[in-house]
Amino acid sequence: MSQALTVAQALRQALQAGIDRVDAHLLLGHVLQHDRSWLIAHDDAPLPTGEQQRFEALVQRRLDGEPVAYLLGEREFHGLRLQVSPAVLVPRPDTEVLVDWALECLVGMAATSPRVIDLGTGSGAIALALRHRWPAADVTALDASADALAVARTNAERLALPVRFLQSDWWQAVAGKTFDLAVSNPPYIAGDDPHLPALRHEPRQALTPEGDGLDALRALVRDAPSHLRPEAWLLFEHGWDQAKAVRSLLAEAGFRDVQTRQDLAGVDRCTGGRWPARAERDLA
Repeated sequence: MSQALTVAQALRQALQAGIDRVDAHLLLGHVLQHDRSWLIAHDDAPLPTGEQQRFEALVQRRLDGEPVAYLLGEREFHGLRLQVSPAVLVPRPDTEVLVDWALECLVGMAATSPRVIDLGTGSGAIALALRHRWPAADVTALDASADALAVARTNAERLALPVRFLQSDWWQAVAGKTFDLAVSNPPYIAGDDPHLPALRHEPRQALTPEGDGLDALRALVRDAPSHLRPEAWLLFEHGWDQAKAVRSLLAEAGFRDVQTRQDLAGVDRCTGGRWPARAERDLA
């Protein structure tokens, strides 16, 4: 793509190189600061040299497997536009299932200002979506990565959504504190999963705890009871084949009403349970 190109020609060459049509429009729209409808209506517009070179560079990075969200620097999640970087996972639509379930749990709570915690917040997507949809919630978000927390704090400030962010190895930073709802999208991919190489541009520590992929989930369930109020819910996102294992972890730890929700493709994606009231525990 050395000669001057029109919008249509640049898009056509990107498609011929192997770029998805939607991705090509997103990338060129990002470079030109115009939406898809403008690109279609002005497909004969010439590209200035600088913009053409920027588009070519983005196309090459996309061909190398870099997520479009990193190339654009942002991703929409549950109605919020979030800034993202290689320090955090790209928020996925399937994770919105976890947010929707958490909101259902909040509806049934007696607390006027329920205390919510998001463990392994990354970009802050889950915590900020919950704070946005449930303004009365007192939301705390934890992550072990200082770089990830910097992204999350930037998102919270830009969106004017008050969330308490703490650097923590899971529950460590909230010792002695209890919550009405805990949610987490922890690393859950097995260390030898063949899909990991395709995700090489995202932070590996946020994708996999290595081993069988369940170590983070085990740690979260193990230490949850001392941080949950009676009848509090603990909800997880997990791998497509892990629902049975996560249900067992929760049931063995004493959780009640253990159940699984499916994602947009009908795959078991989220599992959770309710920490029983003292009377229920006494009867068990």
